[in-house]
Amino acid sequence: MRTIQIIGLISDTHGLLRQEALRALEGSDVIIHAGDVGAPEILKELRRLAPVVAVKGNVDTDAWCAELPETAMADAGSSLVYVLHDLKALDLKPAAAGIAMVVSGHSHKPVCEERGGVLYVNPGSAGPRRFNLPVTVARVDLRHQPWRIDFVDLLSTRKAG
Repeated sequence: MRTIQIIGLISDTHGLLRQEALRALEGSDVIIHAGDVGAPEILKELRRLAPVVAVKGNVDTDAWCAELPETAMADAGSSLVYVLHDLKALDLKPAAAGIAMVVSGHSHKPVCEERGGVLYVNPGSAGPRRFNLPVTVARVDLRHQPWRIDFVDLLSTRKAG
């Protein structure tokens, strides 16, 4: 079994998987997609990089989405990560459940904050740009204590030309 050191986080692709997102997620030991996938090809492409844990978002209503759970649990080394699309739907107390990190999407806003000993991370939106929000994914480096969270702005990583 592969040791998990790097977790790639992506959300709100809405059917668009940018090459910049794939490059940013290369080297991940596992990839978490926090919903609003938009097309089954997205998960297929991500699985070429690493195993994928994905949940259903509010736009994931087509028949293929029936296989996606509303919530999921992922391993982060010896810790647990709880995954859901909309943080407002969180119906458990993560610290009491032994969860170290909660990953969500929905808002399209990249966020990383610690509350009550639990890390809450939203990687932002990696799909079509909305409003003036950045287009981002995130990487979690478990080799650092505390864990290091790096957001990657996908529009600033484009090659010129």
